[in-house]
Amino acid sequence: MPMTSRRVLMLAPLGVAAAGGLGFYAMLRGLGTGEYDPHGVPSALVGRTPPEFSLPPLVPSGLPLLASADLQNLEGPVLVNFWASWCVPCVVEHPQLMRLKREGVAVYGVNYKDKPEAAMAFLARHGNPFQRLGRDEPGRVAIDWGVYGVPETYFVDRKGVIRWRWAGPITPEVLEQDVRALLRHYA
Repeated sequence: MPMTSRRVLMLAPLGVAAAGGLGFYAMLRGLGTGEYDPHGVPSALVGRTPPEFSLPPLVPSGLPLLASADLQNLEGPVLVNFWASWCVPCVVEHPQLMRLKREGVAVYGVNYKDKPEAAMAFLARHGNPFQRLGRDEPGRVAIDWGVYGVPETYFVDRKGVIRWRWAGPITPEVLEQDVRALLRHYA
């Protein structure tokens, strides 16, 4: 067998793997569909109301507990943020959540698989952006919402319909490009 044919046969598996990777990348980016989700597979909850839930409060935060009933007939849109004290990207996004709170945007928190003492220490150190805060220590509510990991944020319009999901930290760019556009549209 000539040397060129052998090289082609040896490189064929690499070519197949590269083509598969490009196809998967195109699928995640929504190429050909007109949609783009930079953080993977879109949430099945977008366009729907949140699943039923009721979370205990993060004692002794003094904040009201969080339940699905709190996401109905809202005065304005709300961000629901899944976070944890052990989550490094949660520290990255925290200044953006604090900024939204100062601007009067309602941010509800779901503390995910965390110890209450650690969560309270995190809020004492970084500030508390949450109007309502529930504790999802077993992670059951996060599973029902389809959370991939923390931080993850959902935008809920005033009718209680989830309009957007962001997996990962809300960076200043995401705040300006995505969240502000949603706030203008659903205000």
